[in-house]
Amino acid sequence: MPKNSSTPRVFVAATRMNDGKTTSALGLLSALQQHHPRIGYIKPVGQRFVEIEEQKIDEDSYLMQRVYQIEAPLVDMSPIAVEPDFTRRYLESANNEVLVRRIERAFDRVSWEKDFVVVEGTGHAGVGSVFDLSNATVARLLNAKVVIVSQGGIGKPIDEVALNQALFEKEGVEIIGVILNKVLPEKIDYISNFARKGFKRRGLELLGVIPHQPILSCPTVAAIREELEADVLNSNAGINHIVGRVVMGAMSVHHAMHHLTAGALVITPGDREDILLAAGAAQGRAEGSASLSGIILTDNIRPSAPVMRIIRELPFPVLLAEGDSYQVASRVHDLNVKTRPADTQKIEIIRDVVGRHVDVARILELLQ
Repeated sequence: MPKNSSTPRVFVAATRMNDGKTTSALGLLSALQQHHPRIGYIKPVGQRFVEIEEQKIDEDSYLMQRVYQIEAPLVDMSPIAVEPDFTRRYLESANNEVLVRRIERAFDRVSWEKDFVVVEGTGHAGVGSVFDLSNATVARLLNAKVVIVSQGGIGKPIDEVALNQALFEKEGVEIIGVILNKVLPEKIDYISNFARKGFKRRGLELLGVIPHQPILSCPTVAAIREELEADVLNSNAGINHIVGRVVMGAMSVHHAMHHLTAGALVITPGDREDILLAAGAAQGRAEGSASLSGIILTDNIRPSAPVMRIIRELPFPVLLAEGDSYQVASRVHDLNVKTRPADTQKIEIIRDVVGRHVDVARILELLQ
C-alpha cells in the first residue's frame, strides 16, 4: 500500500478499450477541480507512450499534465510503460515486487499536497494480468474505489460491466457506479431509464450518461500526419484542423469541385495537379471557415515547382505520403483517434459534456 492513505481518490476503469475512459477522466478532472482545486492524476500502467526527455511517458499522462498543468513529475504520473518486449521480459524473470513499489511510490509523489487524485486504468479490469498488475489489482494496491465507463446501450454494457465487476470484487475492490458514454442524444432518456434499473439489480448506480459527440471521433491533420509519417509541404498552419470527412481525389476536376468543402481532407495521387489547382482556386473563393482541412498527396510524388509555389500559399496543410491512395485512405480510416493537448476545441467539448452529464457530486458522496 502507498503511504498516503488519506487523499481521496477514484479509479476510472472501462469495460474495454476505446469506450471513452480517457475522455471521462479528462472531463472528471475539470469537474472535480470545482470541489478540489489541487488535483492529481496518475496512470499506473500505460501501453501507448511518447518520448519526453528520454523517458517513456504514457500519452494520457502527458495529455493531463499539459491540459491541467498538474504539478507532479511526468515519470511519476506514468510509472510503468509497457514496451513491446515488456511482457516477455516479465515472464522470463518476474519482478512484481519492484513494479508494485514503483507504482506505490509514484502515487505517493503525485498525491503530495493534492486534494484529490484521479487514477486512470488501462482497458478492462483484466488488462495487465499477464504481468500480475491487472486494473483490479492496481485499484486494490492503491485502495481506490472504481467508476467503470462503458459504451451506450442497455444489455451489452450491463453484461460487460458484470464481467468486470466479478474481477474487481475478487480483489476486494468496490465499484461505486457506471458512466455510459457515446449514447445517441435522442436515446438518452430511454437508455438512462432502463440501464439505471439494470445496474441497480447488480448493486451499482448509473452516475452519468454522456451523449455521443461525433467531433471527438474525428482525427486532426496532425494525428494523420503522424500516423502516415508524412512530410508537410507548406507551413504547419492548420495542422490541428479537425477532419470532418475524407474525399478521394480520383474523379474529374468538375466533380471534385463539389466535394472541396469545409473540413474535407482530400486524398489524391501526387501527380493529380489538376485537383491541387482546383483546390487552390476553391480556396481563393472561400472565406475563413470554408477552408479544407488538408490535402494528402500519395505515391510519394512531389508536385512540380510551379504547383509547389501554389501549395505554399494554401491556408491548410498539404502532406506528402508513401503508399497509394487506397492504402493511405485505409490507414486514415483505421486510425485510433485520441485526444491530444493541442485539440483545444475537443477538450472544451469534453469538459462541458462531462460536467453537464456526470453526477460528480454523487461520486464524491460515494467515495466518502
